[in-house]
Amino acid sequence: MPEITRDEVAHLATLARIDLDDAELDHLAPQLSVILESIASISSVAGDDVPPTSHPMPLTNVFREDVVVPGLTAAQALSGAPASEQQRFSVPRILGDEQ
Repeated sequence: MPEITRDEVAHLATLARIDLDDAELDHLAPQLSVILESIASISSVAGDDVPPTSHPMPLTNVFREDVVVPGLTAAQALSGAPASEQQRFSVPRILGDEQ
């Protein structure tokens, strides 16, 4: 795989809106080349007979069945509240009028 050039790193930095100085560009170009070579070597290992997966172990859904059940009425929900007003929980004000 060809090495990534300093100009390509500068172009990527511009696209990502990252301000890199000359020393950072010189430092990052070889590092990005190594990363790209590593990805290429991993890609070459997987053959056509190996399906792509996101996890090494198969995942199954562990959630229960979604069943509609009756919920609480407003009166039932507010029955244990210390204070309520207009079918809502009443709580102390924490912000002043300036908010």
